[in-house]
Formats: sequence, C-alpha cells, structure tokens
Amino acid sequence: MQRSDLDLAITWAAQEGWNPGLSDAASFYATDPTGYFIGEYLGEPVSCISAVAYDATFGFIGFYIVRPEFRGRGFGWQTWQHGIRYLGDRNIGLDGVVDQQENYRKSGFKLAYRNIRYQGTIESGSPKNELLPIAEVPFEQLVAFDAQFFPVMRRAFLQAWIQQPGSVGLARQQDGQLVGYGVIRPCQVGWKIGPLFAQTYAIAEELLQGLVAQTKGEVCFLDIPEVNPMALKLVETY
Repeated sequence: MQRSDLDLAITWAAQEGWNPGLSDAASFYATDPTGYFIGEYLGEPVSCISAVAYDATFGFIGFYIVRPEFRGRGFGWQTWQHGIRYLGDRNIGLDGVVDQQENYRKSGFKLAYRNIRYQGTIESGSPKNELLPIAEVPFEQLVAFDAQFFPVMRRAFLQAWIQQPGSVGLARQQDGQLVGYGVIRPCQVGWKIGPLFAQTYAIAEELLQGLVAQTKGEVCFLDIPEVNPMALKLVETY
C-alpha cells in the first residue's frame, strides 16, 4: 500500500464509524511503511489491512476493512491471510469488533479484555502549572515510560504521534522523572484522547483535565480497558 492508499483506508474507516484522527495516517505509516496492504479486484481497491511490525517480537493488526458491496466473496479472508503472513511468528494484537470475535478465535486469537469507548463533553478549569508540553520531555524518557504500558518500545510511532498537526500533548514529571502523559488530537468528529498513561489516578485526572481544556467544549472520546478499575472510575466521574 502506498501512502496515498492509506488515505483511502482512513476514508473507509470513517465510513465504518471508527472516527479516525485527521492526521492519523502519517503516524501509522511512519511506524512500518511496509505493513499496509490493499486488495484489488479487476484493478479496483476492495479491501485493506494494516499489519504493523513494531519489532521482531510484536505486531498489531488494524484497518481490516472490506467495502460493503464486496463482502461475502472471500476478499477479506485473502487480505487477512496476507497480513498474518507478513507478521510471521510475532505475537499479534488487534482491536476486534464484536461481531468478528468468533472469527478471530478461529485464527488463534484469544480475548484479552474489552476496550470501551466513552464520549461526552467535559467541563474543565485551567490546566495546572505542573503539566508540561510533551515536547519539553526528553524523548528517550517518553519512549521508556510508554514501554511500561505497551508490549514494546515504539520510537517511530511516538515521534510522529506527538507531532500531529492540531494535537496537544501534556506530561507530568516528579523529581525529573516522567510519571504520566497524554495526547489529544482532532478527529472527524470531536477529539480523541490517547494515549493517557499515568502512575496514579490523581495524575491521570490532572492530565485529562488539561487535555480537554484544549477542546473548548467539543465532544471528546476516550477508549479504556475494562480491566482497569481506575480508568473506569475516571470516565464514570467525568
């Protein structure tokens, strides 16, 4: 898949209701430019998949889409198999839509936990002075902190993600060490927060308030893992 083809995949994702960020394509592509595939039928694009290899041990599948008018004809299965072959013997993660979970199990995947998407408008005051623009955090410190919450280090992704046009990244340090960070970015509808990683609930709450202050009352989206009780508390509070 060429870079321009990824823009087409983003359009399809929007049509599926996934509400991608306005500048997501560049960040995803920077992570693994060879991990994006588009399926064609008679020269026409009908399917796509991303199979991003973060390193030799871990990959992630996404953008698995078949155009509605071409579904049920085997195009999706061929596209899926190509992505799986590309990632080889890596451990593979994916966000699976509910109605496809049984098919993912047939391919050897196991449910880890549910991600739940919350949305709404949040009243917030002025961000606390202790929050830093993420650009002021040493990049290697950010990479190391992020790796506590993600299976592998993801330098290329983070470098592109925190520089997305229109996005805002904030961080919290204590005694010179990073203890939390978050990014909010404009999407086709409203704003999405992510990542939002913090060592304590109080730091996560502080970052959430600082991030939503950028939106001027527009709707915000936050995906949380259901197995994280503090994340559930955060979304239920706000």
